[in-house]
Amino acid sequence: MFIDPITGVPYPITTIVASMFTTLTILIILSPFLFNSSNLHKNAVFTVKAAFFLSLFPLLTFMLNGADNMAKTNTCFPWLNNYCSILSLWTTFDMYQIIFLPIALFVTGAILQFSSWYMKEDPKMNMFSAHLLVFLFAMILFTSAGDLILLYIGWEGVGMTSLLLIGWYSSRAEAAIAALMAVIYNRIGDIGFMAAFAWLIKFGGSSNLDFIFFNYHSTYLTMAFILAAASKSAQFLFHPWLIFAMEGPTPVSALLHSSTMVVAGVFLLIRLHPMFMHNPLALTICLCLGALTSAFTAWSAIKQNDMKKIIALSTASQLGLMMVAIGINLPNLAFFHLCTHAFFKAMLFLCSGIVIHNLADNQDIRHMGALLKCLPLTSSCMAIGSLALMGTPYLIAFYSKDAIIESVMNSYVNSTALILTLIATSFTALYSLRLVYTVLLHRLLTPHTTPSIFEEPETAKTPIIRLAIGSIIAGPLLFYTLFPSLPKEATLPESFKWMALVITTTSFFIALLVAWQRHWFIPPQENPTTEDDPTLIHQAMHRKVSDVALNTAWDITSFGIEFAFWKRMGLDALPSAQMRPIQHLQVSHKGLLQLYLATYFITLNEALIFLYIFS
Repeated sequence: MFIDPITGVPYPITTIVASMFTTLTILIILSPFLFNSSNLHKNAVFTVKAAFFLSLFPLLTFMLNGADNMAKTNTCFPWLNNYCSILSLWTTFDMYQIIFLPIALFVTGAILQFSSWYMKEDPKMNMFSAHLLVFLFAMILFTSAGDLILLYIGWEGVGMTSLLLIGWYSSRAEAAIAALMAVIYNRIGDIGFMAAFAWLIKFGGSSNLDFIFFNYHSTYLTMAFILAAASKSAQFLFHPWLIFAMEGPTPVSALLHSSTMVVAGVFLLIRLHPMFMHNPLALTICLCLGALTSAFTAWSAIKQNDMKKIIALSTASQLGLMMVAIGINLPNLAFFHLCTHAFFKAMLFLCSGIVIHNLADNQDIRHMGALLKCLPLTSSCMAIGSLALMGTPYLIAFYSKDAIIESVMNSYVNSTALILTLIATSFTALYSLRLVYTVLLHRLLTPHTTPSIFEEPETAKTPIIRLAIGSIIAGPLLFYTLFPSLPKEATLPESFKWMALVITTTSFFIALLVAWQRHWFIPPQENPTTEDDPTLIHQAMHRKVSDVALNTAWDITSFGIEFAFWKRMGLDALPSAQMRPIQHLQVSHKGLLQLYLATYFITLNEALIFLYIFS
């Protein structure tokens, strides 16, 4: 039972413990669906907490035995064997899975407890908690996958669950549009994933990742997976969906940005890194794409006035930094920053939820101010999260973010990518201080009626306190777990070691000076005539992409149906009948489900074209 079916060697104790406790964790997470649905939310909070404590046992075993004493894969059962290809479901229990599992459960438990207060007015609260559990289950399946089949199931699972959660308030047009936008942008990347998947299944002979790493290093496959990761992790030109996903409830935003949907793309590249670790083109694309994303979204956050969208843009900026780490061939650093980012990003979203809830759902920071005394604990946690995001020494992101910047400066990389990374670092300090100063410290610039009583209940305070403690003390723990043999003395020149901190500190004081001068605190217009679009490309790109994708999908589907009809009737030989479907094509119905299925047909067509060209 605990013997490798390929080598015949017994699995080490770390792999056995990880497989047993991960299976038990998944069963516990799914157990609330077996009980009374009226108490599903309370059961969900309890089971996620219990699963978190169980997930600590594999982590402790890993820390005691080390990464060198564990096997990477463990087969589950054969699924399909047609003598041309063998498809088996494999799971992976390595350093990434063992460390990420307790972090995802810790963050999800805090978000579920926070939802007890934030969503208490929602009549479908139990269904909301069920969606969060399915979201978490899909991400655990994705991170535990050792083959393309389970990897794809988890990949699509987080995508479809995010569609339901982003469009939770489906009666609002903005929420429905945001959910559809997430589907369209992610479907573009899914074309790459499905094309690579189909090619490997047809010509590879096995879906096991280790087999693929050993036998295939195609540039085309690598580009397809990078496209998939770029769309899921909201890289440059794919980032608008992440901003508009803020139409969903705040707990959804916290989970989406910290440990599930958006980190799935980066985790995919970390998992598949052996495939392109010796491919300079792929690494350069990851480096340049990440640097451009980090700088552009950080600059956009400076000009944004919506509180949740500022934090969302900061997520895109940090995801770009993770891509930079992958681009310099250091996936462990990218994973390190992915883990540290989960703590303070979830805390920032939950703090913003408390602020927005107390200000009658107002999200414009120009209508906020002087909340330090009204919401003292929330203000303290928001300040800690913003300082951690900036890379303040000895907070959690200081260990990962500065390590990435130092490694980039000490590598032979594109100079433009290096400059963009440093610019993004300075912009992070600018928008973080702007958020803290505007929301918590400065006086209001516009007439605003504040509530007489500010609510900061225990069910809302406890989760952000736990995340704040994690943002303070978890950095060294993760650092020495991931890099136990790293030399403790300085290995870089002092100028490189101090560069990131100097840039952050300088930007902090510049932002403070600008804040005192109030140059960027412009009162909002009473009746704005145009939508504020700090990204500059929303109107130019998103509308065009959405229209072209949906209309083309409908045209292809309608033409196929009409062409099949004329073929069946035997009229295909008539030129006039042959041309009629093209000349007189009319779109008669635009239901959401039909359009989504039509876009799915486009994905399949693109995958088949890719397969035909490169086969």
